[in-house]
Amino acid sequence: MLDLVKEETERIDSRFLEPACGSGNFIVQIVRRKLAAVELKYSKSDFERRHYALLGLMCIYGIELLADNIAECRANVLEIFAEYLKLDESDDLYRAAFYVLSQNLVHGDALTMCTHDGQAITFAEWGYLGKGKFQRRDFRFDTLTLSSTFSAEGSLFAHLGKHEIFMPMKTYPPMTVSDLAAAEPIPIESKGADR
Repeated sequence: MLDLVKEETERIDSRFLEPACGSGNFIVQIVRRKLAAVELKYSKSDFERRHYALLGLMCIYGIELLADNIAECRANVLEIFAEYLKLDESDDLYRAAFYVLSQNLVHGDALTMCTHDGQAITFAEWGYLGKGKFQRRDFRFDTLTLSSTFSAEGSLFAHLGKHEIFMPMKTYPPMTVSDLAAAEPIPIESKGADR
């Protein structure tokens, strides 16, 4: 199935959402492809390789209804990432990836667009600014899915598609890997309101 969108799976910054991700079978394969693209493009610079690998991870999103499945999904993806970069749990990049996965792989219901505790699902959009700095902007999942109907060609509201509707709920200052490693991850059973 991933070969149907092969070029996108090999683009480091392309975004994927698996709305019923289970233990991460599709997500793991996408991460593998993104890491292969990182290796191909940035293998000569360890600094760039590490940062672009994290960007690839930042562009993967998932929602899962069952707590044990989302925990397993996060662990599976983190294991692939850590193996690729030969990281252990004490490495800042490992802890940064753990934090990113706590934000991007959500314990919730894609149909109701709510977390397991009834809060609106939000996703962090991550961007790499270069020189080891990342930018985060948070968006509500229901707003993003609604915006696709407004931006449909021929829609009365098509002119709104890329303006007012895509305003982030929150924009964070640029962050380094160390900043991300120090951030408090959201446990699976915690409230999603702080997201």
